[in-house]
Amino acid sequence: MSVDSQKVRRACCSNLKLFLASMAFVYFSKAFAGAYMKSSITQIERRFDIPSSLIGVIDGSFEMGNLLVVAFVSYFGAKMHRPKLIAIGCVMMSAGCFLIALPHFLQGMYKYETSVYHNSDVNSTESFLPCLSNHSLAEADKMPDLETRTACEKAAGSSMWIYIFLGNMLRGIGETPIMPLGISYLDDFSREENTPFYLACIHTVGILGPMFGFMLGSFLSKIYVDIGSMDLDAVTINYKDSRWVGAWWLGFIVTGVVILLSSIPFWFLPKSLPKEGQEESKGTELSTVTEQENFLPDETQDEEKEKPVTFQEMAKDFLPSLRRLFRNTIYVLMILTYLVSVNGFIGMITFKPKFMEQIYGQSASKAIFLIGAMNLPAVALGIITGGFVLKRFKLGVMGAARLAFGASLGSLCLLTVQSFLRCDNAEVAGITASYQGGPQLSYDPQTLLSQCNMGCSCSMKQWDPVCAYNGMTYASPCLAGCRTSSGTGKERVFHNCTCTGELMTPGMNMSAVLGQCPRISNCDYIFKIYMSLSVLGSFISACGGTPGYVVLLRSIQPDLKSLALGMQTLIVRTLGGIPPPIYFGALIDQTCLKWGSKQCGGRGACRIYDADAFRITFLGLITGLYFLSNILWGGLYCTIVKTHKKSTLRNQAKENGLDGDKSGNGHANISIVKNKEDVDNESTI
Repeated sequence: MSVDSQKVRRACCSNLKLFLASMAFVYFSKAFAGAYMKSSITQIERRFDIPSSLIGVIDGSFEMGNLLVVAFVSYFGAKMHRPKLIAIGCVMMSAGCFLIALPHFLQGMYKYETSVYHNSDVNSTESFLPCLSNHSLAEADKMPDLETRTACEKAAGSSMWIYIFLGNMLRGIGETPIMPLGISYLDDFSREENTPFYLACIHTVGILGPMFGFMLGSFLSKIYVDIGSMDLDAVTINYKDSRWVGAWWLGFIVTGVVILLSSIPFWFLPKSLPKEGQEESKGTELSTVTEQENFLPDETQDEEKEKPVTFQEMAKDFLPSLRRLFRNTIYVLMILTYLVSVNGFIGMITFKPKFMEQIYGQSASKAIFLIGAMNLPAVALGIITGGFVLKRFKLGVMGAARLAFGASLGSLCLLTVQSFLRCDNAEVAGITASYQGGPQLSYDPQTLLSQCNMGCSCSMKQWDPVCAYNGMTYASPCLAGCRTSSGTGKERVFHNCTCTGELMTPGMNMSAVLGQCPRISNCDYIFKIYMSLSVLGSFISACGGTPGYVVLLRSIQPDLKSLALGMQTLIVRTLGGIPPPIYFGALIDQTCLKWGSKQCGGRGACRIYDADAFRITFLGLITGLYFLSNILWGGLYCTIVKTHKKSTLRNQAKENGLDGDKSGNGHANISIVKNKEDVDNESTI
């Protein structure tokens, strides 16, 4: 090998490694920002007092932005400078993150609903009288007139969520080039047998992004939203309260900076590279495409199309390329399978922290932390395992399909078991439990009233929970019948709470403290079982990720690879990314028992859900979608088997035809002997 060819080879390997490292970092950074967005859903919902259905629309705006440009970027971008398009996308994603954080600096400080008028002076001897002084609170239940409400909303900046919607959409537009252009660039210039391993490396590093995103979300959710702008001693709630809002905006500034840094290497990468290993063996590329050709439509296998060189020619070839792509049965079935499974996954990951908070009594911070510390490492290990199994056992398309189908089936079984794990509702007097003890059969605002608080003129809409020493939570100090109070801020204690006496023997403490009571059932033990099944299910499901991707890549023509990946992104994200947060959120809203009140009047965010209804709705919907996905996987596997058999018979027919030509054409066929073993076959007539 000459000195020049060695230099070319080293430069090729260096650039390919740089691209591989850059792709891994950009996958990390985009996943970091995406996971942080998911972890901040609850905080944004509370900060802007919006229902789960609207937060679903905001979350889905990322996919809407992706939808706007993905088809054109995937097709036209494949003919352009792919690394530089990825760099431009990263800059747009970074700008989107900064736009999401902007509302914090444009609106006033957060004011949570409370019936406690506190004094921040720790030396104050002020005594708050919840019951006797609450005659004016019932007036707060009345809706203000339109003019007053409009002025209030303008002052409070309650429509600032529009900036989050637009920023998230800009993130979606910027993310568009990364997957279709990046993966096709890597697959075009790497050895085919190395592609699964490279994909596994990228996705494994990428999965660290969600881990860090959820960890950051967990940390910032414990820091009050207006940190540095107010005296925190005056805050009467803590991070476990359903009204608490963490410093959600700070994380978007951090993620924006990280994404901006990830764009830098792509500005310096070339438009194309020599095929990996091409200098070593010219036959490498020809010998590795045989299996892929077996799964391509017959009519295009022997065609060698020239790539269009002008924009006009590229546009003219767009529709014919789409027709060629969607005539591929395996590709179409793969899209349908991904579409259904992504619906279930997006719905689950969006509302899983809320599910763990409402069903198992975990704080939002702890729920986010556990997802980042347990579920996501299991996913990373599963992706590595799937890629390793493919490379170690040299599995082809058939083996990859079997592995992906088996992983999908295993995760469905574990998800079904999770559906039967339940905890009792949190005991809140008048909502989930009666004032006399026992379950509340039905709830309406009037059930919050009882003989013990009838003379207090309490607000029915106010949510300012207190925990009594009898273990029962009351919606407000007034509804607990508390007559006096002492202390300030978080240390305030309410005394002579007449409603607590209905569940206590005479002489016991009739006091209450701020916040909801911890659960007293065996919920902690059930939650450990749930997390174990959830982590195991995450691992098994992730084992099928890389094999499924390999099946997709090997089922499409090389010249349609970027378009195929782009169309997959377009379809799956349009129908699998936008609708799930919306319809999951709308169905979850139906299980709400107690809604909060906005600062300017009207319904705010939900404070407490019916645990059983939430569990059945949430897990039932996810299980149903995964069940349908497995049915489609079964059909896809059968199609792959049939295609494999047809390709085998076709190859045998070609070989038999060549043998027949040699023996039946009436001419002598002379074979030149190169090896001693061929002596007996050196000439056939």
